[in-house]
Amino acid sequence: MKRHLLKIAFVGTLLPFVSCSVLKNSAMKTADNFPKQSLEAHRGGRGLYPEGSFAAMKNAIDLPKVTTLEMDCHITKDRKVVVFHDDYLNPKFVLKPNGSEISEKDKTLKIYNIRYQDLIKYDIGSKFYKDFPDQKKQITRIAKLADLIDSTEMYASQKRKTPMFYNIEVKSREDKDGIYHPKVEEFIDLMVQVITDKKITSRTVIQSFDSRAIKYLHKAYPQIKVSYLIDANYGKSIEQTTTALGFNPFIISPYYKMVTADFIKQCHKAGIKVIPWTVNTKEDIEQLQKLKVDGIISDYPNLF
Repeated sequence: MKRHLLKIAFVGTLLPFVSCSVLKNSAMKTADNFPKQSLEAHRGGRGLYPEGSFAAMKNAIDLPKVTTLEMDCHITKDRKVVVFHDDYLNPKFVLKPNGSEISEKDKTLKIYNIRYQDLIKYDIGSKFYKDFPDQKKQITRIAKLADLIDSTEMYASQKRKTPMFYNIEVKSREDKDGIYHPKVEEFIDLMVQVITDKKITSRTVIQSFDSRAIKYLHKAYPQIKVSYLIDANYGKSIEQTTTALGFNPFIISPYYKMVTADFIKQCHKAGIKVIPWTVNTKEDIEQLQKLKVDGIISDYPNLF
């Protein structure tokens, strides 16, 4: 642990020193307090408000059944951790600082190539987004993870008797290292620094499709719960998955159409929770809950 902290200090991202035993004890207590049904607002609930925004998170906090705020992170050119799903400024819903459309030739404006002081000038909430026609439109800026946590923690403390949980995704992929994001270890170190600084470690799950990220998190930050995301093309059994990872993750989060009673049985036998994504109809939510999933991730948290 000390050796790892020294390594982070060298790159200028020193985490506060906390003994492994204290962190592990904290994590064990939180595992007991983890919601029996983790009802998660995907990107804050992008079917209702601009994704990853405080307005979306605020609305999710106002919905009494929501337990968890789900969000994605990327890293800017100046190494700020920002809340945004895509690794580029998506022309479907992003407008330039002057309010104009992003053209086809500019559609690869990479988050990793832009400093935060420039990134914040883009509007991600005013343009009509045909994939989510009911989304409330308002000028919205890409938030730093640290700022969004500050806002949600303050608002939740006023509205809730118990604090919110967080499900935060590392948006990394091996073939994009050094192009769309830093190496996965640095990416995670920067994220964990924010989460630790904001004192939400015990209420946070970090998720990723990238098995490298899951393995690194487990090794370097055993106090943090991890969720392994898998898509519809994933072909390994639960046993093959845990063998490949070298441990049993806290959660396996599959594409919702993959979920069967047998899949859940295999996971639960291994002590792994099942929280499928992204479930956007009341009928599908109820059907999955009948199968005894441990939570639901939805763009429409008002359906819970």
